[in-house]
Amino acid sequence: MTIPMKKAFHGSCHCGAVRFEADIDLSASTYRCNCSICSRNRFWPAIVAPEEFRLLSGQGELTQYLFNTMRNEHLFCKHCGVRPFGIGKTPDGRSIYGVNLGCLEDVTPEELAAAPITYVDGKHDNWSQAPAITSYL
Repeated sequence: MTIPMKKAFHGSCHCGAVRFEADIDLSASTYRCNCSICSRNRFWPAIVAPEEFRLLSGQGELTQYLFNTMRNEHLFCKHCGVRPFGIGKTPDGRSIYGVNLGCLEDVTPEELAAAPITYVDGKHDNWSQAPAITSYL
C-alpha cells in the first residue's frame, strides 16, 4: 500500500500577481480533460481539498469565467491571462480546488513526469471514462 506524500508547492500566474501554496500528493492522480476550456488552455490540474490550498496574494487580480453548468469557477489572472487554479464541486457537492501543475514554481521535471494522469471525457460529460484519443491532451 502506498502512503500519500503531500508536499507544499508554491505557484503563481505568469506575471506573479496571483500567488498560492497548495499541499499536493503528486503520486495521486492528476487530470487531463478534453472539454472545450481545458483543451484550449491545456489545463493540467491536481485536485486538492479547500484546506490544502492557500491563496497568498492576488485575490483582486483574478477574474472568473463560468460556462456550461455554471458550477465550476475558472479563475484567470486579469493581467497575464494565466489560469493558476479553479474551484469546482464533486458530484456529491464537496468543494475542490484544481491546481494547475504548469503554474508550480518548485516542482521538478522528474516529479511532473512521474505524476499519474487520469484522462476524462468532459467534452461529452462522461467524467468516468477517458476519451478514445488522449495523446493530444
